[in-house]
Amino acid sequence: MTLTSKRRLFAGTEVRALRAKIGVSQPALAAALGISVPYLSQIESNDRPLTAPVLLALARAYPDDWGGVAGADEPLIVAAAAAAADPSIAAPVPDDAMRRAVEQQPHLARRLVATHDAWRRSQEQLRILDDGLDARSGDVARLPWEEVRDWFHAEGNYIDALDRAAEAMADAIGPGIAALAARLADAHDVMVEMVDTGGGELRAFDPAKRRLRLDAALPPESTGFLLAHQLVRLEMPEPIARTIADAGLRHDASRRLLEIGLANYAAGALTMPYTRFRAAAHATRHDIDRLRQGFGVSFEQACHRLSTLQRPGAAGIPLFFLRVDMAGNITKRHSATRLQFARFGGACPLWVVHEAVAIPDRILVQRAEMPDGTRYVSMAKGLVKPSGSYARPPRRYAVALGCEEADAADFIYADGLSAQGPTPIGMSCRICPRPDCDQRAFPPAGTELAIDPDVRAVVPYGFG
Repeated sequence: MTLTSKRRLFAGTEVRALRAKIGVSQPALAAALGISVPYLSQIESNDRPLTAPVLLALARAYPDDWGGVAGADEPLIVAAAAAAADPSIAAPVPDDAMRRAVEQQPHLARRLVATHDAWRRSQEQLRILDDGLDARSGDVARLPWEEVRDWFHAEGNYIDALDRAAEAMADAIGPGIAALAARLADAHDVMVEMVDTGGGELRAFDPAKRRLRLDAALPPESTGFLLAHQLVRLEMPEPIARTIADAGLRHDASRRLLEIGLANYAAGALTMPYTRFRAAAHATRHDIDRLRQGFGVSFEQACHRLSTLQRPGAAGIPLFFLRVDMAGNITKRHSATRLQFARFGGACPLWVVHEAVAIPDRILVQRAEMPDGTRYVSMAKGLVKPSGSYARPPRRYAVALGCEEADAADFIYADGLSAQGPTPIGMSCRICPRPDCDQRAFPPAGTELAIDPDVRAVVPYGFG
C-alpha cells in the first residue's frame, strides 16, 4: 500500500500506546506533530485516520518508538522517514519528497533504509572495537563487575519483577526511615543499632543475633537506603534468586555481585516507588533537588532512579546517567538514549561532567553535539561523600544526567540553553572522527596519520 492508496489507516490504539510509552500528554504530542489537540484526540479515538503528513511527523519525531507500533501497511514510509530524520544526514528530506520517493522509487527508499541500518551497525561495531582495545583480551576476559554491569545494560537498567514487588512493599509500609526500621523489627525481628565505625563498615548484618549495625555518621538518605537494602534482602529472596539464575553469568563472583546489585536496585525502587516517582519527575520536569527532598533520598540516588524509569507502557523520558571520579573513570553508567558510552575507559574531556568533579555542590549545564549531529542537554554536579573520620579522605566524584534535545521541554536543566551553541563532543577519541579537536588524546582507529615535522599545531598530527 502506498500513501496514495484509497485505504485509510486508523491507528488510535497505536498512537495512544506511543503516548503512554514516552510519557507525554496530548497537548505535548500534538505540539510535536504540528496538529491541534482536538485533531489528535479524534485520531486516538479512531474518528479520523492517520494522514501521510501525520504519519511522517510521527516517524520523524519518534523514530525509535513509533516504528514498532506503526500500521503494518506502512513499514517502508516509517523506516524511510526515520532514516531521513537521522541528524547525520546533512539536510532533512521534505515530506512531499519523501512521499514521492516511497511511491515512485520504493527500491531506492529500501536502499536508503538498508544503508542507514548498515551505518548504525558499523557505529556499534566501532564502539565494540573500542571496548575490546581497552579491555585488552576482549569479552572472554571480562571481570565479574564488568559482566554484571553489562547485564544491567542489556536489561535496560529496569528489572520489572523487583520494581513491582518493591512498589507494593512501599505502599504497604509507608515512607521514611522509621517505617523501614519498624518493618524490620515487626516482620523480621531485626533490631537496628547505630554505632561509630570510624567510617569503616557502613552496614553489617548478623543473621544469628538479628542485629543490623549501621554507621552513625551516615546522612539520613544513606541510612534509609541501607535499611531498604536489608529489608528487600529479607523479603524478596525468591525473585532475586530467580533473576540471578536467569542471568546466565559465568562467574560465582559475578553472581554474588549481581545479588548485591539487585538488592540495591530494589532498595531504590522501595524508597522511590515507580508510579509516584515517575509522576513527581514529570510534574517537576526532572528537578532533582525537588525530587530528593520529596522522597528523602540523595542527589545521586534520585539521578540513578530517573535512569531506571523504563517500565513498558509507563516509561519516563529516555535519560542517560553516569558517575565519574576524580581521575575521569566512569564508575556508573546507563543510557536509555541513543548515546552509548564506551564500556571501558573515560568519556570525552569536553563533557561538562569532568569540570563538575572539581566544583562540588554546583550544578553545571551543557548542550552537546555528537559527531553524527545528535544533540543532548545535560546537567552535572560534583558531590563529596563524607567519610566520617579525619583519618579517611572523603570520596569526591560527579554525576551527570541528560536527555536528547527533543525531550528538552521536560528537562528543567535545558531552560535557557537554547541560545548556547552546542559543545562538540565524542564518545571516545578512538572512534571520534573530529579532525579539529584540541582535546584529542590519540587519533581515531583505522585512520592514516599525516605528520609534518615543519608544522606544529595543538595536536601534533592530522589524520584522514
